[in-house]
Amino acid sequence: MAIKNPFLHNLARRLAPSLYHLVSRGLFASCRVRTQGLEHLQDCLAQQPFISACWHYAVFFHLYQVKRQQLSLDPAARWVLMVSASDDAELLSGALRLMNAELVRGSRNRGGVAALKGMIAQVKNGANAGIIADGSQGPARIAQAGAVLLASRTGAPILPSAWAADRCWRLRSWDRTMIPKPLARISYHYGPPLAVPEGIRGEETEQYRLELEKRLNALYREAMTAVGQETGEQP
Repeated sequence: MAIKNPFLHNLARRLAPSLYHLVSRGLFASCRVRTQGLEHLQDCLAQQPFISACWHYAVFFHLYQVKRQQLSLDPAARWVLMVSASDDAELLSGALRLMNAELVRGSRNRGGVAALKGMIAQVKNGANAGIIADGSQGPARIAQAGAVLLASRTGAPILPSAWAADRCWRLRSWDRTMIPKPLARISYHYGPPLAVPEGIRGEETEQYRLELEKRLNALYREAMTAVGQETGEQP
């Protein structure tokens, strides 16, 4: 239910990120995580910068995983993340700021070109990038071209990842966002990095977009199968 009182609305927007940050840390820390393909992450960290890509359904635990695992392997790593410019993304943006992440705001329908240029500049300056491959509005598990264009313009490889939990909540959203329940068993999968040639356009961009989509969906199926979840459901 929307909060109509402007004061209460602004107060909720200011408190929600801190509350989410505290609750999610406790919840996610209770889960048992098994990582597959860790060598792919280690290879990327050894040759920074790189682009971390996942599907939208995975975003909340994915961010925790970045903080816990990737930064533990390299505490000095810089991260810049693309977040939707919509009001709905304020909670996520506030939580990311608490994680000391640099943000670029934009989406396909609102400031997307400027956001991509900002991401290119940051990656060229040495920051690793985080992108939701199917965007902020979907369709679910259909890759958009943003990650491929960013890789082509910067030379940074794309590291795909996906996860699944044996016990989770799934939101009634377009992507059926997944949140693990306390003490859940999680299977987290990294795939081989995808190198994209410099300056590709048109059909070549589409070729690599489809390849990224294929790899992410393969990881998604592997993760779901590993924890005994059905994969036939379309989120």
